[in-house]
Amino acid sequence: MNTNSTGPEEKGFFEKVKETIEHLWDGTKETAEEIKDKTTDTIDHLKEKITTEKKTVAKKATTAKKSATAKEHTVTAKAKTAVTDVKTKADTKTKEIKAKAADQTSKAKKAIADVKQKAEVRAKTITEKAKAATTTAKKPSAKAASKKKTVA
Repeated sequence: MNTNSTGPEEKGFFEKVKETIEHLWDGTKETAEEIKDKTTDTIDHLKEKITTEKKTVAKKATTAKKSATAKEHTVTAKAKTAVTDVKTKADTKTKEIKAKAADQTSKAKKAIADVKQKAEVRAKTITEKAKAATTTAKKPSAKAASKKKTVA
């Protein structure tokens, strides 16, 4: 008698856990990419702002040229510091996200290993119980057959 089912096999626990981990990992990669894109957009915006301010400064009269150049230098310095701040914040955020994803992945792998080990132990005990039950079931049937032979 065959006890194997012929229907389609459903996804097991481990496949579901694996898909969940992959989903988390993809989500963190996407957020890191989004942060990177946002920072490049802000950098481009700041550069455009700097160039427009430089153009307006260049159009001023020559009498105000000294104050304009000083202002240009401060604007450029502020823009550069802002750009470096945005870049460092983006890099640290990306590193944090990647570290968090790696930590979650390692935790999930440990959980999978624990569940596998428990499943193996449970399967062994069930197998041992089944073997013990079959041997005890075979013993009485042999005694019954010997009694039938003596009676007949």
